[in-house]
Amino acid sequence: MKLMRVGAPGQERPAVHMADGSVIDVSSVVGDYDAAWLAGGGMAALESRLREGVDGFPVVDTGAERVGAPIARPGHIMAIGLNYADHAAESGMDVPSEPVLFTKAPSSFCGPYDTVLIPRTSEQSDWEVELGVVIGKEASYVADEAAAMEHVAGYCIVNDVSERDFQLNRGPTWVKGKSAKTFCPTGPWLVSRDEIADPQALAMKLSINGESRQNGNTATMIFGVAHLVWYLSQFMVLEAGDLIATGTPPGVGMGMKPPQYLAPGDVMELEIDGLGWQRQEVAQA
Repeated sequence: MKLMRVGAPGQERPAVHMADGSVIDVSSVVGDYDAAWLAGGGMAALESRLREGVDGFPVVDTGAERVGAPIARPGHIMAIGLNYADHAAESGMDVPSEPVLFTKAPSSFCGPYDTVLIPRTSEQSDWEVELGVVIGKEASYVADEAAAMEHVAGYCIVNDVSERDFQLNRGPTWVKGKSAKTFCPTGPWLVSRDEIADPQALAMKLSINGESRQNGNTATMIFGVAHLVWYLSQFMVLEAGDLIATGTPPGVGMGMKPPQYLAPGDVMELEIDGLGWQRQEVAQA
């Protein structure tokens, strides 16, 4: 099942992208794809309802309506740094022995086609295509990696937009470079876990103004999805609706010689197998 939300910011309605490519509005049976809905078994209930038929659900024209992020704003956005060995190398950093954790402010969360705003004093805004993992039920001290997957609701595309000067030169933590408004485009879909046979075998790519920049595969992640969910649960409680951005392959602007960063008017396009496609234009805040 591919969950979507459509409508103006703050007024999104829950929808489903069907197998035939159509999109239906399911707001008559779902309030929102939020933490309470996920934790209460909402995905299974909705899937069961749709098997009864889709008559009566309005069809959505996604060409005429904004596509929002596929879930309500997460309580937490946890992110993993340097999770691809070749990206660590291009960044001039050591391959980590344990996952590198940082957060993105929930206010950075936005839709997959929303304009990305470069912060007012930024000169080093960068791109990062990442596999996003959405938690479906509370995870705390999960026993092992096999059990960890039971806590995953599904997967989505995340663009972990980053301001490198803020991130690396403005103190010892990364959150300042990761949290500006619009720095977490997410979606267009939340694809349920059962539809992705292997989250560690997904091709991923990103282009800037039509030129390829990132071309990788989740197979080369240092720490896979199951390990990350297990690992995080040893240090914090992961709640339904939380989002994990799992790291990026090589090809970011910081790693180019010379480095290249985003400028107003640039267009980012991202894709991950089975999870859809994103496009963002860049503007000055």
